[in-house]
Amino acid sequence: MAVVSSSRFLSLSFSSNPNTPASCCTCVKMKTPGAVNKDAAAILWYKHDLRIDDHPGIVVASSMHRTLVPLYIFDPRILSRFSDDMVELLLFALEDLKRSLKERGSNLMIRFGAAESVIEGLVKEVKVTNIYVEEEVEFGLWSMLEGVKETLDTIPSAEGTPKLVIWNTPFYDMKSLKVLPKSYAEFKKLKLLITSPLSSQVLPNEDLSFSWGTLPTLEDLKKFMDDNVGMSRNRWVLIEKASSASELQKAQTATLSTVVQGLREQEFIENSPNESTLKKIQRKRHVKSVFVTQSGNIVGGGTNLVLNALSAYLRYLEETSQDEWKEVHEKMRAVETREGASFGALFGSALLLGIISRRRVYYEAFEYEKERNAGSILPFGYLAKTVAAAFNTVCSIEWYTLLALKGKEASWRGSPVRIWRWNGYLIHYTLTGDEGPALLLVHGFGALWSHYRDNIDNIAEGGNRVWAMTLLGFGESEKPNIVYTEVVWAKLLRDFIIEVVREPVHLVGNSIGGYIAAIVTCLWPALAKSVILLNSAGIVVPGYSGACRSDVRETSGAAWLGARFLSLFLRLNLRNTLKSCYPIRSDRADKWLIQEMLRASYDPGVVVVLESIFSFDLSVPLNYLLQGFEKRVLVLQGMKDPLCDSRSRLAMLREHSEGIVIRELNAGHCPHDEKPEEINSIIQEWVVTLESEVLTTSSKRLGLDC
Repeated sequence: MAVVSSSRFLSLSFSSNPNTPASCCTCVKMKTPGAVNKDAAAILWYKHDLRIDDHPGIVVASSMHRTLVPLYIFDPRILSRFSDDMVELLLFALEDLKRSLKERGSNLMIRFGAAESVIEGLVKEVKVTNIYVEEEVEFGLWSMLEGVKETLDTIPSAEGTPKLVIWNTPFYDMKSLKVLPKSYAEFKKLKLLITSPLSSQVLPNEDLSFSWGTLPTLEDLKKFMDDNVGMSRNRWVLIEKASSASELQKAQTATLSTVVQGLREQEFIENSPNESTLKKIQRKRHVKSVFVTQSGNIVGGGTNLVLNALSAYLRYLEETSQDEWKEVHEKMRAVETREGASFGALFGSALLLGIISRRRVYYEAFEYEKERNAGSILPFGYLAKTVAAAFNTVCSIEWYTLLALKGKEASWRGSPVRIWRWNGYLIHYTLTGDEGPALLLVHGFGALWSHYRDNIDNIAEGGNRVWAMTLLGFGESEKPNIVYTEVVWAKLLRDFIIEVVREPVHLVGNSIGGYIAAIVTCLWPALAKSVILLNSAGIVVPGYSGACRSDVRETSGAAWLGARFLSLFLRLNLRNTLKSCYPIRSDRADKWLIQEMLRASYDPGVVVVLESIFSFDLSVPLNYLLQGFEKRVLVLQGMKDPLCDSRSRLAMLREHSEGIVIRELNAGHCPHDEKPEEINSIIQEWVVTLESEVLTTSSKRLGLDC
């Protein structure tokens, strides 16, 4: 089946300098195999582009067809990725989209079920020749589009094989991803044009005699999700909640209870203010509020509401008599956990659903900055911090989207690169192996999934399925403006196991990755079959029973300054620093590894990640985290680790963590990369042994039941 790719067909530009205004020019280009039959109908399939403003798909589809059917499909694979807040926000956005389409003589068709079957039915019913759909970067949704392509390929039609037309909303005037450098520093040197947003279009309004469908209520949609999202996912969510609750009951006075008590029982909302502040703001919510969901924490509704909220955000320092603007300003102060963080916290969900485009945000902020500066943009930076926050956020999101688009079709030494979205952020991972026990490999600070370059394939060849992921804030994964903590990364691992792996795993972690894995086993033990610690971070404290303390992490001027000095130091000394971690095989600290870490050090948001070093709290000791799990713990320790005294550390572990298996290795801080053959063999043997014990235990139980 032919697939029309129009992902770079639109070029609307400001100027060669993204910070300098220029007149807008329009140039529409589209690659089509042969002539387009304008009398034939087309579908405009909405997913994460819930708007008519600045919508390239509408522009092209309207110009090519006299009959256009806007469509939204409540597909369980899409809905399963949304929190309750996002589901509610989705319905508000769809309601506004339907209203906007009707005002332009069209409508929004609502359907439920698998996209493949829904589109197959509509193609046959309406005689559709083209389905216009936005490009996808996430592996799950990209796979869904591939499934639709395969389905269309089986449909006979007098008009020819139906085509899936892929489009996107280009932020930069870039003709091909082939020119995209890996380094953000090199990318900025290209000085690419920033494209301009499109106005709303007049839509074809031919009257079609079929049912458009109605939007569900929130209650009906939740019931549909419960019935259709999948029994396995629901089962894992229940396991997660049950294990969290039991841990709370078991250790009410322990440190981890006080640190992550709220995180265990409620949905993770990054940068959320304290409960009393939210309730106070909730009571003040105005009838014209742009915070439409029940929680009232995120901007939503339709495009006009979001644009109104954006205007309020940008004009934070100005006097206002509008109650809804005052509410935006109050919310901003509540979620500004660090400079500029409020923009992503308030507008991130609207951007994710496509209620407003990234380049519309850039354009509005650009126009406001000109307004403040008497029609010009100052060469030395932006006067309004809110403008800088908007610019930095959308430019950062665009960069990581481009990296993901380029990476999703690539592979590294045969390992496919996949993208998963967590809390709105793009995470890179890979999977190797078709059958066998599941392992999840977690890298250390500053590294990435491919640091397990010589472990993944070999362990998989031993009869395992091996996942490796790049943590939020590292490698090519997104680096949002949030406060990073060890608990944030633990929740990331938890959700990855539940949503992607979908079964218990053997957790393997190096350095800080080992400590995060230990947190997971403590908080959600049902998700881990065992944990393998490779020179793990963390201390051992005899007789530790917990101590009360706050889970609030605050940034400081010292951390801000320290992170910038640290960034410069690491770039200048990365080679020597890495080589010191490889005392036995310094050649493993090679050009590839150095370049990958240097590349990431220039990414937008990396300094924010480095600031977390100054607020890490690793005081909860390993012996406490592993309590009750010891017989399923393997410690592999490189004895020449320059970052710790390995001998005294192991002596403490042996004394205060009974049942842990320890292996001493002639290696440094990264034994998996320095001695991959030895590590692979040990891990494979460990997994086989544990899996055999599980089978033996299960067989005995079955025998007793008989």
